[in-house]
Amino acid sequence: FPDYPLFPHTSIPPAMEHLFVRKPLYTLRTWRPEDVPALAAALDNRKIWDNCRDLLPHPYTEADASAFVALAAGREEPLEFCIEVNGAAAGNIGFRPGEDIERYSAETGYWLDERFWNRGIMSDALKEAAARYFARTSVVRLFATVFETNRPSMRVLEKAGFVRVGVQRRAVFKNGRFLDSHLYELLRP
Repeated sequence: FPDYPLFPHTSIPPAMEHLFVRKPLYTLRTWRPEDVPALAAALDNRKIWDNCRDLLPHPYTEADASAFVALAAGREEPLEFCIEVNGAAAGNIGFRPGEDIERYSAETGYWLDERFWNRGIMSDALKEAAARYFARTSVVRLFATVFETNRPSMRVLEKAGFVRVGVQRRAVFKNGRFLDSHLYELLRP
């Protein structure tokens, strides 16, 4: 692909907009320091942690939230999208760019405050964040992995246009047991 840059994640203009999408049920925007208390309260939830990587601290404290917000706000490229519901931070959609031969792929992960589950917010917000990420980078493929026990997350991905491409058997170890990991992808339109 001669038109593709060697480092596709550096094509984003350094001046980042702060508001990405405003919809009736949610707003998709950058993280702000005043989000720390709401972030800590929402993410200190065992049900969410059970479906995330162990890298996510549990319990989740305001110090953890403050460190995350500082990291997210300090980046030039939009890798973390805050989902605001009813005027407060209530979730996140993040992108982790690939490297080397996988430099045109990025992994996505997400979570939403349990109070707002089953309202269609996450699938719509993921669609919007993915479209924005594709528009601002040269990435051609987004992917996500989901634990076999997390059927609602599989539905979120499917509603957002992702396609299941495989199952990695006993690929993850979470809460003292091996689990299958379902692999989903979304290709640039």
